[in-house]
Amino acid sequence: MTYFDQVTEAAAFLRAELGPLTPRIGIVLGSGLGAVADAIPAPTIVPYAQIPHFPQSTVEGHSGRIVAGLLNGVPVVILQGRVHFYEGYSPRQVTFPMRVLGALGLRAVVLTNAAGGIAENYQIGQLVALRDHINLMGFNPLAGPNEPRFGFQPGSGLRFIDMTEAYSKRLRALAREAAAAEGFPLEEGVYLAVSGPSFETPAEIRAFRALGATLVGMSTVPETIVARHMGIEVLGISCVTNLAAGLGLKPLSHEEVCETGRQVEHRIARLFERLIPSIAAPLAGAK
Repeated sequence: MTYFDQVTEAAAFLRAELGPLTPRIGIVLGSGLGAVADAIPAPTIVPYAQIPHFPQSTVEGHSGRIVAGLLNGVPVVILQGRVHFYEGYSPRQVTFPMRVLGALGLRAVVLTNAAGGIAENYQIGQLVALRDHINLMGFNPLAGPNEPRFGFQPGSGLRFIDMTEAYSKRLRALAREAAAAEGFPLEEGVYLAVSGPSFETPAEIRAFRALGATLVGMSTVPETIVARHMGIEVLGISCVTNLAAGLGLKPLSHEEVCETGRQVEHRIARLFERLIPSIAAPLAGAK
């Protein structure tokens, strides 16, 4: 069975589980950021283990299930937890869930993550919208034979995709408006992705800052590349869960990352309840 066939089979299984629900927006929740899923009344919940070919999350803070339903009246599908390259998964496995979302017909996706703050003005718990990224993970998930059948939207599915606007200006503007309505500013930053799982050294952080990065993490970029390959609009939101190496007084730990995520996840949930209807408005009736 080909990779495309595996994606198609997983999407068909999920479509049957979702029944009449036809989401056009997806949300991927990073470490400790699971509360958005709690805002959905009477959700349909599908553990990753039940979905054909779906990779299983092994990291604390990633529940490993799909939660689908209405978020403030808008049909959405939420990936509560993701898998990472550092867990031993291949780039194709890491991006398999995003491929499935594309096969389901999603037109926009919100990717969240827990990130280390490189910019000196960042505060722990701050939310930052991504305006761009730097890929230092050592791989590109599109390497290998191109599969044009993943071009679910006009002009997508090309081997050489344009990444000038990896993160949608339209969605970033909507996110800033929603954050302002919730009473907090939403700065924009540049996310630098490394493979992990070790945290970065102080010298690496100084180098990343010189490259123009304001955030560092171990996810999101592969999903963004694959989403853009399929013509899906992307909004990236980082939660600054710790100050990067050399900028804080405490040793870095995954426990701190998850704890900070839990402290701000309800703010993210309120932001998304306000934001998602704005994103959905122009997608109404999209096929």
